[in-house]
Amino acid sequence: MATDAINAGVGGKTFLGHPRGLFVLFFAEMWERFSYYGMRALLIFYLMQHWLFAEDKAYVIYGAYTALVYITPVIGGYLADRYIGQRKAVQFGAVLLTIGHGLMAFEGVGGQDSPMINVFWLALAFIIMGVGFLKANISAIVGQLYGQGDPRRDPAFTIFYMGINVGAATGAIIAGYLGQTYGWSYGFGAAGVGMFLGLVVFVWGRPALLGRGEASDPAILKKPVMGIPLEYTIYLWGLVGVLLCWALVQYQAVVGYLLGACGLIVVLYLLGSAVFKLDRVDRDRILAALFLIALQPLFWALFEQAGSSLNVYTDEQVDRTFLGMDVPASVFQSINPIYIVLLGPIFAGLWLWLNRKGWEPSTPAKFGIGIILLGSGFLVLVAGAAASGPALTPVLFIFLIYLLHTMGELCLSPVGLSAMTKLAPARMVGLMMGTWFLSTAGGNFIGGLIAQATGGHGAEAPVGAGATPVMDVYSTIGWVAVGVGVAVIAVSPFIKRLMHEDVDNAHHDRVLAGQREVGEPAAAGVHTEQELKPGEAR
Repeated sequence: MATDAINAGVGGKTFLGHPRGLFVLFFAEMWERFSYYGMRALLIFYLMQHWLFAEDKAYVIYGAYTALVYITPVIGGYLADRYIGQRKAVQFGAVLLTIGHGLMAFEGVGGQDSPMINVFWLALAFIIMGVGFLKANISAIVGQLYGQGDPRRDPAFTIFYMGINVGAATGAIIAGYLGQTYGWSYGFGAAGVGMFLGLVVFVWGRPALLGRGEASDPAILKKPVMGIPLEYTIYLWGLVGVLLCWALVQYQAVVGYLLGACGLIVVLYLLGSAVFKLDRVDRDRILAALFLIALQPLFWALFEQAGSSLNVYTDEQVDRTFLGMDVPASVFQSINPIYIVLLGPIFAGLWLWLNRKGWEPSTPAKFGIGIILLGSGFLVLVAGAAASGPALTPVLFIFLIYLLHTMGELCLSPVGLSAMTKLAPARMVGLMMGTWFLSTAGGNFIGGLIAQATGGHGAEAPVGAGATPVMDVYSTIGWVAVGVGVAVIAVSPFIKRLMHEDVDNAHHDRVLAGQREVGEPAAAGVHTEQELKPGEAR
């Protein structure tokens, strides 16, 4: 059995030296990300221009939607690990996503009085639950194609993440362009076609997966629950989850209250466990983990302005002319994944070089650097808008803000998840991962509230964004982020001591379903520390 694990995929057919199943997963995930980010690039404009929501209300809807998208993988990962296996979870998620993206193409006449708006809410709900089942599990199957000792494992994840970013970039470009140039149904239709192709590839390529990702106990799936096999009961509950999400996405305040209440309960539990149940080393590690988790909502709340307020700002206040053509604002959502592809290897090499010199920043220091870069991006845009005066902001500053934000993401996102698995006691790893997901979702929701503070002024403001309220908000959050980043770097030596990196932690290599995706709440798909080879950058 151990030999089979190490040689996973060796006995099957290969392509470019890898199991063919890798490329099935590559294309399935590429098309899924194509559909998701293509739809995401258009969503804020669709809310404002088709359904005629006020700008501030549209931002809150967007924030609630993205928050739900990044909390449902906790459920999907758990159900796959415990019951149905990753393959069936991915397939079910892909079906839900195909339905959701298909429903998005039915736009109706528009306006909030149109009965078709209920179809829109239902489409979002299907997408939310579909992402929950698929996103948490597809990368886990990649890992299962290889044993822990297989030298092809790390290059395999590099290939897989290339698919994520290619899909994210092309989805924003193609669906965004079609949607804003020819009509919403063309953009969302392109996203739906992409998701359908992803489903077809996954189902067609099932034999190439070599039986990986199947349920650990297939017999239990046939066990009846109220006369229905457990497997189908889970699918039915997934559809109930769709209805729940249909309601939640319409009542955004409820999403905020639920996230806040769950977050408070989890933090109090972790603090209570740290103080009363754990030894000194584990207690210190929990406190260090909570410190890093507390930075998550700030980072992603500001980072997620990309799809909401920054997207609208690009549409209304930026000179987007290129070769005599007005480039749709949604197309600029492709910049982040393109930067990830270009800069990811550079950052990995940088950390490796600094590590060899003994200069590599600690994990909390990297968090601080990432937050400073994030804030600096906003300040650069504010300066560019002010310098342009009454004219439209040069598009160069949009490229600069995304550059700085992507660099910040590469400092924070890949290392944070690994830190959670290393800092949590063995019996609390799952809870810590859930808390990480929860904080990411909370950041997305808070991002909607921050965007709301910029809303309602863009269309009324004079051309030249230097005087608009959005720049006041960006200036404030930019300086706050820089200040927080500096403070984090200042206390990072103390937090590093709490991490007790000199004490062996036997469970630090544990990998959970969905673990590699939690750092991708924006448009990335980046390596976590655990995917690097021994001795590589941390």
